Amino acid sequence: MSERNSGKIGFVGYGAMGALMGCNLRQAGFEVSAYTPSGRQQDEATPVAKTARALAEASDILVLCVPNDAAVFASAEGEDGFLAGARPGTLVINCSTVSPEATAKLSELAQDKSLHFVDAPMSGSTPEAEKGELVMLVGATSQDLDRARPVLDAIGKLTIHAGEVGAGTRLKLVINGIMGATLNVIAEAVGYGLSSGLNRDMLYEALSQVAVISPHHKRKLGAAQKGDFSPQFPTRLMSKDMGLLIDAARRTHSFCPAIAIADQALALSAKRHANDDYAALLGAIEKSVVQSHDDTGTP
Repeated sequence: MSERNSGKIGFVGYGAMGALMGCNLRQAGFEVSAYTPSGRQQDEATPVAKTARALAEASDILVLCVPNDAAVFASAEGEDGFLAGARPGTLVINCSTVSPEATAKLSELAQDKSLHFVDAPMSGSTPEAEKGELVMLVGATSQDLDRARPVLDAIGKLTIHAGEVGAGTRLKLVINGIMGATLNVIAEAVGYGLSSGLNRDMLYEALSQVAVISPHHKRKLGAAQKGDFSPQFPTRLMSKDMGLLIDAARRTHSFCPAIAIADQALALSAKRHANDDYAALLGAIEKSVVQSHDDTGTP
């Protein structure tokens, strides 16, 4: 174990992403323990604390990876929260995708406890988390970022310093807005192609070859072609992120009509495909095309 990577990391939220990140942190030389708010243990090799407070008491660095604002504060506040157990000087790295308001509040709470706070949501899904190839989107002081770099380097391939605390959260909303809105546009176009009578496999294979489709969305098209919507990024989380962006855009009077439409489409998809990958929107639109053809008798 190198001196650079010595230290005890407490991981709050050890789900599909967290467990993969924790594995890479252990391989980099860190000692990792976890607290799972849901009570489900993803990795039998990782010691699990009974409370977030107990985890914080035994940790030098806390990494948060929970689904939403409510989960962050449920783990942070109260007599069993990590804020009650963290020692002054503890570094808190929040990798969760939350609202700008939640980031600001958590940063203030950390400062009140003399903790160092790094806003570090990530771009990437489980394949990138497994390979340690996440892109870390950081809002922090230069000093806190320097301290966090060994952790960020272990779980990601690139760290982008977006600015002060809060900038990482805002950049993440930009990226996920592009991701969700683009998938909706692709799904609409695929729906037209199928309705017009184009051969299904030809259509999906053509889209996999053209430059206008990003590598990420080519992966989603491949999943849709096979009808495999195993969750890499569940619809419920993408829908949540789109909602966060719409709320944030409203506060800044930003013009985002295409993102608003995608938000509605993904919210509808989440009703039936909450735990499927967000690419299930492609499948839902394709199914509606098939049903329409069955109803009208058109080819």
